[in-house]
Amino acid sequence: MKVLIAGAEATPFAKTGGLADVIGALPRALCAQGIDARVILPKHKTVKEKYGDRLRVLATMNIQLGWRTLYLGIETMELEGVTYYFIDNEYYFGWCIYKGGEAEAEQYAYFCRAVLEALPFLGFEPDIIHVNDWHTAMIPFLIRTQYQGRPQGNVKTVLTIHNLQYQGQISFDFAKDILGVEDKYLTPEYVEAYGSANMMKAGIVFADKITTVSPSYAQEILDPYYGRGMEGILRARSSDLVGILNGIDTKEFDPEHDAHLKYRYAPNDLGGKYHDKEELMRELDIKVRPSMPLIGMVTRMTEQKGLDLVRAVLEELLYENVAFVLLGSGEEQYESFFRYIADKYPDKTAVCLGYSDPLAHRIYAGSDFFLMPSMFEPCGISQMIAQRYGTLPIVRETGGLRDTVIPYNIYTREGNGFSFTNYNAHDMLNTIWFALNVYQDKANLAELIRKAMAADNSFDRSAAEYIALYRMLL
Repeated sequence: MKVLIAGAEATPFAKTGGLADVIGALPRALCAQGIDARVILPKHKTVKEKYGDRLRVLATMNIQLGWRTLYLGIETMELEGVTYYFIDNEYYFGWCIYKGGEAEAEQYAYFCRAVLEALPFLGFEPDIIHVNDWHTAMIPFLIRTQYQGRPQGNVKTVLTIHNLQYQGQISFDFAKDILGVEDKYLTPEYVEAYGSANMMKAGIVFADKITTVSPSYAQEILDPYYGRGMEGILRARSSDLVGILNGIDTKEFDPEHDAHLKYRYAPNDLGGKYHDKEELMRELDIKVRPSMPLIGMVTRMTEQKGLDLVRAVLEELLYENVAFVLLGSGEEQYESFFRYIADKYPDKTAVCLGYSDPLAHRIYAGSDFFLMPSMFEPCGISQMIAQRYGTLPIVRETGGLRDTVIPYNIYTREGNGFSFTNYNAHDMLNTIWFALNVYQDKANLAELIRKAMAADNSFDRSAAEYIALYRMLL
């Protein structure tokens, strides 16, 4: 079976979020289970900078994007047993992964067209093209409309929705101009949604199968609160919709071999974790004693991530014997609040605005608890990474957080983290108080940490479910 995975970003080539982690790890897991899985990506500036000397040119040509005649270069390389293809166009991908606004829509409209025009030149004929989010969601539409009767028209498609909040809305004129969408498809039956053309909806309507990144999210998006206006078409296609839980790259996130950590550790020997906590507190100039519980966050600073809840009660929490560290960036209202917190509580807080992968690893390893109170979370990988490092997640029960975090039960001692149901700041705070009480019972705490580290969050499980879906489709 041959599968071509198309996406806007993938580790280690280009990354802005969890999408890159998934597209980076899934093909390796598929290949390990006997699938010829390959990946096609834009040739972003970071690709050229990191791997330019390893890329091999397959073909160069001009293609049409509406009335525009545009350059298309196709390059390839192999990494860790996976073949990668790159779409080269300096204008669209030479300096920015996401341009924003209409320019971004044009970026990825070009990419969708380029992927299909590149297929005959890859030396690889996929049975399935697996597209991801709105950036590539027009590929199923184009295959089923404009490429029928051509070799590309025989390929089956799977669309994975990583986050339905982002849909790629464009004007009708733009859709006709850029991708030649005919008027008959600019209707509610096909790609129209609330007065504009919707690239995500096009994928939902025309893909052969649709997946989301957790079973809970697959159910949630059938409801208007989570469906973001797509719940109607998703209900209509519910027989073709399945939730497959993401995994994490267990080689990259491995406390026994992590090069970013000074001390390594394993479930049966947690001593290194406590030393890593001391190192993290020293690095970030947190001056309280290391025995004080440390709550960590690594997050985008957006409303989705539950930062309004944190903002409502963080000072109440910091009055107690607890320390707090955050790494992330985003909306100014949240950045400003956390700068205020860092200034007011310098001895027990550290706020690092921006992103550093090595520091993220050290926060995952050195924290006692990982706070992730999301308003909605299609899957989330941070809670799984935290579990891998023995850092107990405190999450809201939504999407993939519900599917991966089993709340601790003090009577049966079952569970691998802590959770609360309602999107409410004091429900979250009460759960944190409960977790801090458990922290005082060191014997039970060590057992709970080992259970968290034993959670199977690898992509091997996810890959097996995708393979079953591919086989069903073929």
